[in-house]
Amino acid sequence: MDTSEVTVAQASMPRVRAAEYVRMSTEHQQYSTHNQAERIREYAQQRGFEVVRTYADEGKSGLRIAGRLALQQLIRDVESGNAGFTAVLVYDVSRWGRFQDADESAYYEYICKRAGIRVVYCAEQFENDGSPVSTIVKSVKRTMAGEYSRELSAKVFAGQCRLVELGFRQGGPAGFGLRRNLIDQAGAFKTELARGEHKSLQTDRVVLVPGPDDEVQIVRTIYRWFVHDGLAESEIAGKLNRAAIHTDLGREWTRATVHEVLINEKYIGSNVYNRVSFKLRKLRVVNPSEMWIRKEDAFQAIVPREDFYTAQGIIRARSRRYSDEELLERLRSLHNSRRALSGVIINSADGMPSTSVYAQRFGSLVRAYQLVGFVPSRDFGYVEINRHLRRMHPSIVLQTEKQMEAVGGSVRRDVQTDLLYVNEELSVSIILARCRRRESGRLFWKMRFDTGLRPDLTVAVRLDESNKSAIDYYLLPRLDFGCPGISLCESNAVELETYRFDDLDYLYGMAARSRLRRAA
Repeated sequence: MDTSEVTVAQASMPRVRAAEYVRMSTEHQQYSTHNQAERIREYAQQRGFEVVRTYADEGKSGLRIAGRLALQQLIRDVESGNAGFTAVLVYDVSRWGRFQDADESAYYEYICKRAGIRVVYCAEQFENDGSPVSTIVKSVKRTMAGEYSRELSAKVFAGQCRLVELGFRQGGPAGFGLRRNLIDQAGAFKTELARGEHKSLQTDRVVLVPGPDDEVQIVRTIYRWFVHDGLAESEIAGKLNRAAIHTDLGREWTRATVHEVLINEKYIGSNVYNRVSFKLRKLRVVNPSEMWIRKEDAFQAIVPREDFYTAQGIIRARSRRYSDEELLERLRSLHNSRRALSGVIINSADGMPSTSVYAQRFGSLVRAYQLVGFVPSRDFGYVEINRHLRRMHPSIVLQTEKQMEAVGGSVRRDVQTDLLYVNEELSVSIILARCRRRESGRLFWKMRFDTGLRPDLTVAVRLDESNKSAIDYYLLPRLDFGCPGISLCESNAVELETYRFDDLDYLYGMAARSRLRRAA
C-alpha cells in the first residue's frame, strides 16, 4: 500500500470527537490562545481527532481553578455524562495549570479519565497513555509548572523591592492630591498616567508627584482640621461633602476615606511596599510594619512631617481611651444595628474605632467578631488555626526535648530556630502539617522543610481535621528528601508510608542508642 492509499484510508476512518482547552495568562506570545489552538488543530488533523468544542480561559492565571470559568465548565460537562466528546486536547501540561499542588492538577485530569475522557497534551514529547514512563514524566512536568510560578513570584518580589528602594512607585492609584508621572530610564518626564493607565515599556518607571494645587491644599486642610482643630474624620468628611468636594474616584467622602489620607505615608514622600501580601494568590496577609519595604523622601511631600506624625499620635491615643469592654460594646451595638460586620462597615461608622484597633487589642478582627457573637459568611477559621499552631509548636519541641533527655540523650535546642541537636551528632527540625481540604472535599497536608537550616532529620507532625492534635508522624531524612516540601493525601504511596510512625518512640530511641555508642 503506497502513501496515497494510507492517506485515503486515514481520511475514511471515523474521527474521535474532542474538545480543546486553551489558557493564556500574561505570558509570552507563544502561549496565546490562537497559537495554542493552531497547534492543537494541527495535532488533531494528524492523529484523527475532530475538535467539536473549545474551552478558552484568556487572561487567567493557572495557579488556581477559581476564576477559570472555562475549565470549571469543562469539568462540569465531563461530570454530567453528556459532554459530547471523548478526549480533551491541551497544548501542554502548564496550560492545564500551574497548580502549586501537583495532586490538584492530577485530580482534575482524573475526573476526566474516570468519565472515560482522556486528556491529551499535544506539544509534549510523551504520550499520555498511562504508562509508568508517562506517569513519571507528567508528574515532573506538573511539579516544574508549579515551581516556575514560585520562582517567578520570588524574582518579581525581589525586583519590586529593589525598585521601591530606588524611589519608584509599584502599582496602585496615586490617591487624592497626588498624580503618577511616567519617566524613562534616564529619569526624564514622559507623561502623566491617568487612572487605569499603565506603562508600556519595561524600562519606564513611575513616580508620585503633587497633584493640582487645589487638591494639595485640601489634603493640607484635612490635616489642619484633624490636628489643630480637633475634628473627627466623620466631621471632616461632612465638611468636604457640604462643599461639594469629591474624592479622587468622584465619590463623596466618608470617615474611612478621610482616615486613609491621615495614615498614608505617601503624603510625606515615603514609598512604602509589602504592607499586604497575596503571593501566588493564596492567602492575603497583612504584614507587620517590620516587614514593610520603605524608602523615605522618595517623592515630594505635600504634608509637613510634624503634622503627619502628630496625626498618628492622636489616632493611637484615641484607641487607648477605650477599655476592652467598651470596644466590644461599640462593636456589638454596630452589629445589632447593621446586622452584619466587616472592615468597611466598621471604618465607615461614626464614633467607631478603626479595625486596626480591634485587631491589635484582641489579636485579630475575627476574634473580636466571635466575642460579640458575629459569624462571618466567609470562613476565616484559618486565622485562628494558624494562631493555635504557633502556640502548639513550642510545646511539642519542648516535649520532644524532654523525652530524649529522659532516655539518656543529650539535647541542645537553638532558641532562635528551635532546631534540636541530639548528642551533637544529629540535627532535628519539627514542623506541623496543617490539615486542609481541597475544593473536591478531600483532605491533604503540605509539609514545608526548613531548607535554610538543612536539618539532618525533619519530624513532620500530621494534624487531624480539627488541627488540634497529632494523628501520626513522618521522620524524613534530608538525604532522602532534599526538596523544599512534599504533599500528603489521606492515602499515600508505599514509599512515603515507610517513613510514617504512630508515635515518636523510634525518634527517642535514636537519642538513647547514640548515647550508648558514645559511652562504649
